[in-house]
Amino acid sequence: MYLRIQDRLRKLINNQQSSALCGGLKGIEKESLRVSPQGKIAQTPHPIALGSALTNPYITTDYSEALLEFITPPFNHTAKALSFMEAIHSFTYQHLGDELLWGTSMPCIVDGDMSIPIANYGHSNIGQMKHIYRIGLWHRYGRSMQAIAGIHFNYSLPEKFWPIYQSLEQDTQSEQDFISQSYMDMTRNLHRYGWLILYLFGASPAICKSFVKGQEHSFEEFDSGTLYKPYCTSLRMSDIGYKNDSQSDINISYNNLNDYVSRLLAATQIPFPEYEALGIKDGNGDYKQLNANILQIENEYYSNVRPKQITKAGERPSAALKKRGVRYVELRSVDLNPFDPVGMSEQQLHFLEAFMIFCLLADSPSLSFDDKACVDRNLTLVASEGRKPNLQLSRQNQSVSLKSWGLEICNEMTDLCHVLDADDPAKPYTASLAHQVNKLKNVELTPSARVLKSMREQQLPFFKFAMHQANKHHAYFNKQSLTSEQLSLFELASRQSKKEQQQIETGDTLTFEQFLHQYFSQNE
Repeated sequence: MYLRIQDRLRKLINNQQSSALCGGLKGIEKESLRVSPQGKIAQTPHPIALGSALTNPYITTDYSEALLEFITPPFNHTAKALSFMEAIHSFTYQHLGDELLWGTSMPCIVDGDMSIPIANYGHSNIGQMKHIYRIGLWHRYGRSMQAIAGIHFNYSLPEKFWPIYQSLEQDTQSEQDFISQSYMDMTRNLHRYGWLILYLFGASPAICKSFVKGQEHSFEEFDSGTLYKPYCTSLRMSDIGYKNDSQSDINISYNNLNDYVSRLLAATQIPFPEYEALGIKDGNGDYKQLNANILQIENEYYSNVRPKQITKAGERPSAALKKRGVRYVELRSVDLNPFDPVGMSEQQLHFLEAFMIFCLLADSPSLSFDDKACVDRNLTLVASEGRKPNLQLSRQNQSVSLKSWGLEICNEMTDLCHVLDADDPAKPYTASLAHQVNKLKNVELTPSARVLKSMREQQLPFFKFAMHQANKHHAYFNKQSLTSEQLSLFELASRQSKKEQQQIETGDTLTFEQFLHQYFSQNE
């Protein structure tokens, strides 16, 4: 199962090219809810000092006006990406007044669906489209699920790696096609082995009762204010999240880029009866959704992994992928760690990078629809029961324990981590790998177990535990100071983003209907 990764590593080492694996680009996207001092979802608009959510490259919003999204540029060094993320937090806190950033993936007090304000992006065509898309998500899935926060880790191999790798593989495709296919190989393995990320980094085993108020559920009561699942690792990634019957039959293929794009695109063009019944506009002529198709746009397809290409202004993701291939891969299954002020650690990011390279280099046979259904079941099982003693997963139609499979993967990553450590005496990749091995050997070291232990020891319901952590993070960032360069960077981005939004709004020449027609016609 792992013969190919060892063979590929050996070739790189024997040809004195193993350093080509080092220094890949790492970018982080992190969502955080703005909350009131009482822990309720903020009803205030996006802070004006943070610039335009439509055009600021570093600080925007996700589904809700209250759900901030922080974005770092890609960096060669993990520490630089994390430092930039810290700086975004510090700058943001300077402009939040008495509001806090919620430090867990599962939200705070949810006072019904309408307590979650949908994000606004101004009156330009693209701004209206983003807003109406979110209105569509509300009508299709409800707002509560959209208030869940996560971390996306974006990774690409160094440019110098690709011609070396292609030569060693004796591959005769064009370089772009080879890169795209290699990244698709990576995505399949990230699906196969992605359950490991949930076990190691899942940190959402409990929720506030208000999250499922009035709904049927299968949770146990932790205390008077909290529901949980005793062995859960990540409620965010469990079936409490998106329940989209319309998506179950899409059968997205990750075997090659053409199949992936064509199936994704088809889902944006095929009407779904339930959404047709909903209607596109209400009686007043206001949009209820962008269209009545299975997916309004490609981003609606929920997946823990996405092959990505940087889009140009107004360009569809599928069009960008068709024209320019895969540029990087986005791993979307990482929970916010409530014990860390920025929700993640450098040690964790070292492991994620090594894991993604492992998934690129390891054997990656094609995934049939049945195979994909099997790996999805593994993911859901680990999300809801990942810490269950001797939990069994399915691998090639046979049962295998989570612990033994996880240790097997980590063992196969050992040589790769040595390569990535290069000449660094601290050996950060090897140290991170050892830390993850310890979690597999001792389940109490996992973040999900630590969250429940902390709640028990402090006798705190989930809401008060999360509130306590948010206040600790607030105090941490209040003690941090930005350099003059960092402050100038974020203030300039804020000013420029407001100008850019104005320019987009005044530059629109099409009606909104014409704009939508042009946008959706790109791939025809």
